[in-house]
Amino acid sequence: MSKDDFLSKVLSKAKLTRRSFLKWSAAVGGTAAVAGGVPEGFKQAIPVAFAEEEGKWVPASCWHDCGSKGFNKAYVVDGLPVFQGTDDTVEDKPNRPQLRACAKGRAQRNHLLSAGRLKYPMKRKHWEPGGGNKELRGKDEWVRISWDEALDLMAKEMLRIREEHGNKSVLCVRPGEPTERLMSAFGGYVNGWGEHSGGTFSAAWHLGWGIPFSELENDRLDLENTELFVLWASNPAWSRAGIPMYDMTRYKKNGAKVIVVDPFYSATAQTLADEWIPCRPATDTAFFLAMAYVLLTEDDPEKDPLIDWEFLHKYTVGFDEDHMPEGANPKENYKDYILGTYDGQPKTPEWASEICGTPPEQIRYLARRIATTNKVAFRMSPAPARVHNADSLPQAVMTLGAMTGHMGRSGRQFGHDWGHSFLAEGYPLLVGGWMLTPTSYVNGEPFENPLASGFKGYFGAFWRNERFEDDDVWLINYNELWHALNIGEYTVGKDKKREVDIKMIYHVYNNKMNQFPGTMESIEVHKKVDFVVTQNLFLNPTAQYSDLVLPVQSHWEKYGYVRMGYRNQIMWTSQVMDPYFESKSDSWISREIAKRLGLDPDKVIPCSFKQNVFDHVAACGVIKEDGSGYKPLVTITEEDMEEFGFEGEPQEGQISLKEFKEKGIYHIEREKGDKYEHIPYKDFVDDPENNPRNTPSGKFEIHCQSYADYITNCGWDEKSPIGKYVPPLEGYESTFEDWENKVKGEYPLQQYDLHVLRRVHSTLDNAPWLQEAFLQSFWMNPIDAEARGIENGETVLIRSRYGKVLRNVTVTPKIMPGVVALGQGAWVNIDEETGVDRGGCPNVLHGSVSTGQGHMGLNSCNVEVEKWEGEPLKYDHQLPPLVPLKEA
Repeated sequence: MSKDDFLSKVLSKAKLTRRSFLKWSAAVGGTAAVAGGVPEGFKQAIPVAFAEEEGKWVPASCWHDCGSKGFNKAYVVDGLPVFQGTDDTVEDKPNRPQLRACAKGRAQRNHLLSAGRLKYPMKRKHWEPGGGNKELRGKDEWVRISWDEALDLMAKEMLRIREEHGNKSVLCVRPGEPTERLMSAFGGYVNGWGEHSGGTFSAAWHLGWGIPFSELENDRLDLENTELFVLWASNPAWSRAGIPMYDMTRYKKNGAKVIVVDPFYSATAQTLADEWIPCRPATDTAFFLAMAYVLLTEDDPEKDPLIDWEFLHKYTVGFDEDHMPEGANPKENYKDYILGTYDGQPKTPEWASEICGTPPEQIRYLARRIATTNKVAFRMSPAPARVHNADSLPQAVMTLGAMTGHMGRSGRQFGHDWGHSFLAEGYPLLVGGWMLTPTSYVNGEPFENPLASGFKGYFGAFWRNERFEDDDVWLINYNELWHALNIGEYTVGKDKKREVDIKMIYHVYNNKMNQFPGTMESIEVHKKVDFVVTQNLFLNPTAQYSDLVLPVQSHWEKYGYVRMGYRNQIMWTSQVMDPYFESKSDSWISREIAKRLGLDPDKVIPCSFKQNVFDHVAACGVIKEDGSGYKPLVTITEEDMEEFGFEGEPQEGQISLKEFKEKGIYHIEREKGDKYEHIPYKDFVDDPENNPRNTPSGKFEIHCQSYADYITNCGWDEKSPIGKYVPPLEGYESTFEDWENKVKGEYPLQQYDLHVLRRVHSTLDNAPWLQEAFLQSFWMNPIDAEARGIENGETVLIRSRYGKVLRNVTVTPKIMPGVVALGQGAWVNIDEETGVDRGGCPNVLHGSVSTGQGHMGLNSCNVEVEKWEGEPLKYDHQLPPLVPLKEA
């Protein structure tokens, strides 16, 4: 729906007064700021204009990669989303809580109808085949073109590049299924690999602990038994503001104690914590080693037992010399490393305190508190593992869990709160257990990328090192990507490099230039290649540095979307509004390009989007009452298929197709003691002989040679089989020019990235309401600010080895001295004259660097901060909106 259509519809329905008419007329006739796609004067008028109109509530998708997983509804009048609501489909109670939307979800209407939406296909004014004036990318003017022209142009350039340079010159990183199928049918493409969210946890726990995926939380009802929660760098009040935060408040009211360990006195700490213990970013491993030292040196099995020796000896290998894996060097055991038997450095609290900044007495206190409390639930966010050289951290975390026996037992856990849902090893997995209402994905026969033939992804060949042995696998590590494309070679494994010469980059609904480390080098790369295409909802930074931009539809403009919520919910959302201007679906775009490439579009996209949605709905399951498996969720009749225009087989389920579509969500009501409770690896703890772990020893491997080999084979670092402390590439120690004499260097502060309320990664950064509600601040301690003559609210320049960023500073004692923080996901906005980012993008400060297992090291960055002497920076909501085509 165009803005003109929207305004005329409002005007035709509104009951105008002279005052409101003059206000609206001024807004329409002038250049008023746009909020929610409506001139400023209309913001309050919309509900009034439609007050007497009969509309309906439509389940509305909130599809972003967010830990809150909220359920949205939009009130639609005559095809127009007028306002939003959230879940009221069930009575709200602990056994079946409503799945309420967070601030981000409630801003969807404002975002999708904002001035920044892409309306038409556009090409860069000075682009021509081969690139034209490439230096103008990022600042060139845009020209509106037709879809036929855009698709013809794209197909011709793809064919030219393939003929002249081959498919190995085409980069398309994690493109999504429709484009993945298209590019695979085209002959293949270079893709990427590496861990985004989980840092070093995923590979470490998969290989060392035999865990299918690092979702290691007990069921939410079981955690009602917990006496003490330790939240380590975990801030659900901001990053998981749905049922997880609701549950934490319940546990607290029920008497559980909460300790928060974090460099930042977070909203969660302020709301829930009985105690806050600060710890510098990227130093967590030292803290855990010191807690292990406390338990080893103060344990008295008779008078003061601190270690569960039975658990260690029965379920683990590698803790001490007498319990090593077969063939391992007995000196490489964890106990002797902690005590400093062979390296001469006992891992004492005093040693750790010098690194992590936490007083020794607090380290001792927390170690003893965890060891002496009967039921402890330890939750670490993945953030501390998103650090360069953090490969030992998961081993240190899980070893402490094993030492205290808080694993595989009711009310006790040692894991992290990632918050995603996946089909892991073929099973639908989420924090808190297997999904009770799963869906499987049935999108036709898959196309295999010819440039990654036989590659099975994270859960197979990836962690078995097979991709290092296969010359047909063309995958570049995400962290190394921009530097590799800049110099023309990338790492394939230990002592092995491969040349690469990318001519085309195809971005599909992502913002990789902004979100991968090394944004400044990324801009260089985008100005070198022949052809850059982006299809997206908005003219985000990646799109701005493209040659061709294709506007796509959001889930609000498509027939529907099926996704899992938390364990107890599954959602089927529907179309809310007409397609925005000339936007098209990703499937339609892939089909049209396929035709122009001489491919069969029916093989590339084998079924309609609507049929695809129905296939997802039909595949939805619900757990059986005895917990033994799943049965169909939705009843589908022949009449349903005829009425809705689907093809399939009738089936009997728990809810009718019409009811599911109307409500948009299905909840399972839980009861204490039902068959659905989940405790990770309880079967192993109850019966280790018949339920061995998927490791060489069949046990939890504190000494893990397969993990060490995996790290070594990645090609950047050597790894010990046990969790030794390795200073990060950029961390606290590297803020010193001379560590021994404590002489600070050029970059004396540690900067790390925060997940903030305003965005889901970089998505929603341009939503007007969220820009105004949640500023993109830079947090700094008063001690550091005073030393630099900086006052609260002033504009500061943050600089690292890789780039410079401007932000307005929030001076607060809530962050540790020596530590600064920036919200991740802000859109880069380079000032061409100074080379400084005015958008606040943290990846401008990060380099294109890989370590360990190729995970992202986003929370270990050394910076310096100084007062900005230029014009003060305006906040984002004070700037005019980024309109793709002003004449539109």
